[in-house]
Amino acid sequence: MANLSGGDLFPEIRNPEGTCFINGRCLVVTRDNRHLVLVSGIPIAQYAPGDRMSEAHDMVSLVELSWADQNDVAKAFGYSARTLRRYQQRFAENGLAALGRPWGYPRGLARLSASRRKRIQDLKAKSCSHHEIARLLGISVPAVRKTLRRLGWKITPSVQAELPLTEVATTPLDSSPAQPLSSPDSASGENQKLSAFCSQGQASPPTSQDTDPTNRGVDRLLARLGLLEDAPPLFGSAQAVPRAGVLLALPVLVVSGVFECAQKIYGNLGPAFYGLRTSLLTLLLMALWRIKRPEGLKEYSPQDLGRVLGLDRAPEVKTLRRKLAHLAAAGKAAPFGQALARQRVSLRGEALGFLYIDGHVRVYHGKHALPKAHITRMRISLPATSDYWVNDTAGDPLFVVTAQANAGLVKMLPGMLE
Repeated sequence: MANLSGGDLFPEIRNPEGTCFINGRCLVVTRDNRHLVLVSGIPIAQYAPGDRMSEAHDMVSLVELSWADQNDVAKAFGYSARTLRRYQQRFAENGLAALGRPWGYPRGLARLSASRRKRIQDLKAKSCSHHEIARLLGISVPAVRKTLRRLGWKITPSVQAELPLTEVATTPLDSSPAQPLSSPDSASGENQKLSAFCSQGQASPPTSQDTDPTNRGVDRLLARLGLLEDAPPLFGSAQAVPRAGVLLALPVLVVSGVFECAQKIYGNLGPAFYGLRTSLLTLLLMALWRIKRPEGLKEYSPQDLGRVLGLDRAPEVKTLRRKLAHLAAAGKAAPFGQALARQRVSLRGEALGFLYIDGHVRVYHGKHALPKAHITRMRISLPATSDYWVNDTAGDPLFVVTAQANAGLVKMLPGMLE
């Protein structure tokens, strides 16, 4: 019969105080500072309020003997079902003693493997900072700090203050190649040869103030202080470097004059670790790596790509996007293309007796209002531009001109000849 007044049907009947029902036949009663577990009115266990091991054992017993459901037991005792499953696993593996384990991660048990702890100790011996170690190993800074503390590594403020900043400040940036680096091996001579292509018309190529190719902290600090416009490449001895085959294209890129023309047209990007030469080299090598846009860099390891570039890591997507925005804001794309074309003409003038011109329609996604053109591969008309590629007799590109979509290639030939 429904209770139309909204009150209790039996107000005089109440559950005894200190009684917690698990299901229809199991309940927990609290009397005289003791917890009593009843099944069908029969007491099966009792425990003190602070006895976690006995409480966990009673919970496991109720579930294992099929007296109550796992969720009902966990809710009645104030735990989650996941905690109860963990108790069952511990009891099945190690018995009753495993249920008395304290809360949290076991004290004194290392969270990192022995190889990782040794790696942290070796990096710290090389004066790497906590943040740098955490970045290289992919762990948190507190984990590095706790691991070093367990290993007995003590860092005093005096040791931290003795950084080689004074030596760097007094060392000239344009040091002579004849000055040896602090590394005793012959890698410095090879590094100077490999960094010759970044000289860009200077009397002597710039050299790095670092000696470890995987740690460019000094060069990054100099860039931060405004004393470095581009990080010189620094290569080390390594085996099986992924995607290192693109280095075979470096002589061709140097001969093409792309770095020399870029410096004449754009100058520099200001004080930066990833300067003009590094940004251009990254974009050129991305084309050889089949990475179509800067967002594709997220699919590769920055450390692996950086070893090919001669850096500790490749630029991030936002960094490369910022460099491209800076170059685009200068508005010197046309002079840069003309300078490259003149360089190609001076090198291969005999191959320019006949020119091949080819037009390609490209979909436009910008903010300007452009006429529509038919996109063959998409079978639809969209705002588009036409790229006219001018190639020499061998089919190698000379320059490209971008124009609005038009009626045909013939109408563009007079402008291309100019």
